[in-house]
Amino acid sequence: MAKENLKKTASYEAKDIYVLEGLDPVRKRPGMYIGSTGPEGLHHLIWECADNAIDEFIGGYGSKMEIALLPNNRVSVTDDGRGIPVAMHPQTKKSALETVMTTLHAGGKFGGEAYKVSGGLHGVGVSVVCALSGWMRAEVCRDGAKYAQEYSKGKVKTPVKKVGTCRQTGTTVLFEPDQEIFKEIKFDLKKILSHLRQQAYLTRGIKVTIKDERAIPHDSYSFYFEGGIRSYVNYLVRGIETTHANVFYTNGEKEGVVVETAFQYTNEMEAYEESFANNIHTGEGGTHLTGFRSALTRSLNDYAKKNNFLKGEEGNLTGEDVRDGLTAVVSIKIREPQFEGQTKAKLGNPEAKVAVESVITDGLDDFLERNPQDARAIIEKCLLSSKARKAAKAARQTVLRKGALDGLALPGKLADCSSRRPEDSELYIVEGESAGGSSRQARDRHFQAILPLRGKILNVERARLDKILSSKEIKSLIIALGTAIADDFSLEKLRYHRVIIMTDADVDGAHIRTLLLTFFYRHLQPLIAGGHLYIAQPPLYRLQAGKRVEFAYTEADKTEILNDMKATGVNIQRYKGLGEMNPDQLWETTMNPQNRILLKVDIEDAKDADRMFDTLMGDEVFPRKKFIEAHAKTVKNLDV
Repeated sequence: MAKENLKKTASYEAKDIYVLEGLDPVRKRPGMYIGSTGPEGLHHLIWECADNAIDEFIGGYGSKMEIALLPNNRVSVTDDGRGIPVAMHPQTKKSALETVMTTLHAGGKFGGEAYKVSGGLHGVGVSVVCALSGWMRAEVCRDGAKYAQEYSKGKVKTPVKKVGTCRQTGTTVLFEPDQEIFKEIKFDLKKILSHLRQQAYLTRGIKVTIKDERAIPHDSYSFYFEGGIRSYVNYLVRGIETTHANVFYTNGEKEGVVVETAFQYTNEMEAYEESFANNIHTGEGGTHLTGFRSALTRSLNDYAKKNNFLKGEEGNLTGEDVRDGLTAVVSIKIREPQFEGQTKAKLGNPEAKVAVESVITDGLDDFLERNPQDARAIIEKCLLSSKARKAAKAARQTVLRKGALDGLALPGKLADCSSRRPEDSELYIVEGESAGGSSRQARDRHFQAILPLRGKILNVERARLDKILSSKEIKSLIIALGTAIADDFSLEKLRYHRVIIMTDADVDGAHIRTLLLTFFYRHLQPLIAGGHLYIAQPPLYRLQAGKRVEFAYTEADKTEILNDMKATGVNIQRYKGLGEMNPDQLWETTMNPQNRILLKVDIEDAKDADRMFDTLMGDEVFPRKKFIEAHAKTVKNLDV
């Protein structure tokens, strides 16, 4: 969306700041405002400050934003917008800057014309950051002067005062998260780069700079994308074979809702859609995504019928047919977004669906007519998906009719636990009878179950369900879990709320772990999303000096322990398999809840996870070869 379209003679003065309530609720229940007080909530503080800068740019003011990670857990966010007003506020009788920073629901996004559209946490963003910061400073360049004010835990520490002169305009917010609220303050540069790269794609023409000044030498990254979300789609499909040459892109406005969409089909099976409202990622979709899907299905069906791709007996392409292999980005700007939940996972505005449907239908109909080769490739891809889906459905029905999972008789090799409470129970998936024997002896029988698998399970990356269920090992695993699979899957029937993959610390163990992760990711993904899948971390070494015995889980652990022992003749045993460990050692190091290390499997970036599984487990050899070549020099401790 061109920023000139929104730039008006809108007033942005002290009188345009609207006040609704104070900050006390934020410190009492921070999770209501930032989602959590863990890493996600911590980073949300940066996103809220960045949202203010982006809102200025969308409104037609400024073109640059800079985020700096500073020593002592401090962050600065600077923009070249108009600068927050500093004059006396008519309602609060305080500076408008102080009002914005220390009052919940105070800003130019309520009731006035200062912002036509905005992101932020319902307009509360920067005040929430202030409430949850042990220290904060705002610096404003406006009307040729530079003003500053400091705060602590949502309270004013210094008055607004003029501290210099400025030739430019803009706002800088520096903050240090409150250690009373955030138990661990550790900013993740990768997460910040990913989020702000995405924002730069969504806001065509803005330059975003990220500096990491926490260590020397300093690192600096800049993003600027003239192509906007068209460039974003190219980024998302990088390294994947595409179905058609030209990325579809359209934008338009319908009844005050600005719509921008781009997509491209790839020769993959999975669909990947990202939706945004006012640059806020709506991870659970909403009415705008529903409108996009409806328009896509209808337009492709109309074109297929009009050009005789579809015969009467074949019926219409379904929504699933037209989404196979689709990578799409849907972004809208709307005056009063209605989000479900404080963290904005889903958009609820009914008018967004109508606007998106209208703009996409017009744009896609024109694209298909103007690009017949692209149109043919897309329709043929969808028809192939339709045939594959019908074949898979027939195979699935055949498998289920034959009762592949009927009876639910637990596999004989499963050493079940005595507890029948899923929330108390955990299942260890181990490789081979040797590890199975050790772990059976080591476990607490009350709540720990053991399922040994024989060898490496089937690579399910490209396998149909009938072939998957013909695998004895996979069938045993599904029955042990109790969830069933495909259309019959039910997370509520999960028999163990902790499912733990425990493999040897060697190449074969890593391969088996990857095969299992592929299976869970492709066919039991809700189990991962529910936080039920873990990876056990057995020790790599046993170190003994005299009567002292220590276990090292990493090379760094080993070095630290050796330095601490300061003894000659330290006996070092390298564990290559769980079967090498005595049951008491296995319990002490890997299975005892008091001592063990478990890694929870999370899907923070679904697209990167999908790409990695395609690379490592897919049919194409070349991407895997490139991956190995790129990382070969960084491999350490490779067992051969």
